[in-house]
Order: sequence, then C-alpha cells, then structure tokens
Amino acid sequence: MDFKKLIDTAIKTGTKLDRVIADWYMLESGASSEEPFVFSKKMIEEMFGAYEVRLKSSAPSLTGWVGDTAEKLRKHSPVFMNEQLIFGLEVALSIAEHNASMGKIVACPTAGSCGVVPGVILSLKKFNHFSVDELSRALVVAGAVGECIKEKASISGAVAGCQVEIGTATAMASTIIVYVIDNTNYDALYSAPALSLKALMGLVCDPVGGFVEIPCVKRNAFGVSIAYTAAEMALAGIKSIIPFDEVAEAMGKVGRSLPEELRETGKGGIAATPTAKKLFEEFINRGDMG
Repeated sequence: MDFKKLIDTAIKTGTKLDRVIADWYMLESGASSEEPFVFSKKMIEEMFGAYEVRLKSSAPSLTGWVGDTAEKLRKHSPVFMNEQLIFGLEVALSIAEHNASMGKIVACPTAGSCGVVPGVILSLKKFNHFSVDELSRALVVAGAVGECIKEKASISGAVAGCQVEIGTATAMASTIIVYVIDNTNYDALYSAPALSLKALMGLVCDPVGGFVEIPCVKRNAFGVSIAYTAAEMALAGIKSIIPFDEVAEAMGKVGRSLPEELRETGKGGIAATPTAKKLFEEFINRGDMG
C-alpha cells in the first residue's frame, strides 16, 4: 500500500482523500465504506472518555514509577509554549499514564504510543474548535498512514524499536493536523508524516523492567510536539525531500537492523542503566507482581 497512490487517486478523481481511503477499505474488506467513519468517531469518543476518567483519578501505575506527570504539567504555568501545545502534551501524558495504570485506551496504533493522537485530537478540538466529524475524517486518513507504515516497516517495538510505535503515532498525528487545516494540500499531507518519521528514526525500544512506563509515557508527549512541528513545517511549504513511502521502508530496514536488546526486551538502552536496574529490583522485592 502506497500513501502516494491514494493521494494521486484523490487528485485525479477530485475526491476527498478520506473518501478515497474509505472506498479503498470497502474494496479490501468488503465492508461498508461508511464503516471507517463510524469507527473513527467511536475511537475519538473513547479518547475523550479516557482523558475524562484520568482527570478524576490519577492512580499510579503498578510499579509506582509513573502517575503524576500529567498533573504536574496541568498545574504548570507555561514559560515558552502556548496553551494548545501544553494541553496536547498533558493529554498525551494522561492517556499514556492511564494505560500504565491498566485503564481503557485506544491503541493508536499501539498501547505504548496511545497518547500521541489523542493529544493532538483533543487539543485541536479545544483550541481550534474542529468538529468530531472533521476530526474523524482526518483520523481515517491518519489510519491509512499507519497502515502504510505497518506494511512497509512495522508498528511493533519488539520488531523494529520505538521508532515504529511513537514514530507511527506521530506521523498519524501530524497528518491529522494538516488534514483538518487544509485537506487539499497534498504536498503537506505527504510531507508531514515523512518529516515526523525522520525525526524519530532510530529510536530504540528500551522499557525499564519491560513495563510500558519509563521512558514510554514521556515519549508520548514528545510525539505531540514533533507532530505539531512537522505539520507546521509542511504547511509552510517545507517538503520532505525523501518521499513518505520511502521513509517508511527505510524505517523498517533500520528497525530490523537493531539488536535484540533494543527491541522491547528491557535489556538495553536506558533499561540497562544502574538506576533502571535498581528500580526494577526494588519493585520485585516489594512483591507487587500480583
């Protein structure tokens, strides 16, 4: 599946890209072409719901390593960033912490990267006042971006590192931003996800103790900031010299070349640092494994 082919079809037929993707889904699955829109609206509702639940209860994770980062940012008076970006970061942290404390989330595309897309969607809804319908159509397009990466690389940290989890979520989120701003700016729509992936290419998957907490939760917030950066650059006319589909393929090759220690085993990267080992040992000694 090539994202470029979907865009070319939209241009050639004069059809909105979200509709082209929905029709492609119908041909591939045999399901109704309306199903992607119904499903995407449901996913957005779940994202809002998860955030609302987290606002009412900031329970710590099983290990106790994360649980208060979103609250700290929520209470913080921004020094450099605007309110929209800060809110997006806070939502991303909230959703990721909700996942770490066994809450219900939307894997978008994975549980470990579940905060990035909601961070962008909720911030666009709150500050730019886009409707759920507009956001759901953008999410359908973002889903195609995720599917392309899944086919050309992977979306599993165990296969290709965190670059394909946070990276894919960030590429999807940047696509959403561009699409709601200008859904016929095809150059920007093709460049934003490519710029996002290039910013995160090579990112290893190194969860401390194997838990989706450190550094996973905070990486979700960084994904939001990179998504907004990539979208802003793309909307300014800054193109990715390397096409998105080729970037996705390159990311897959990079991921498969990573040693096992850097692909979700908890044996390399920051998971292998003295502090990480001490934290895990202390957790095991507490006898909190359930």
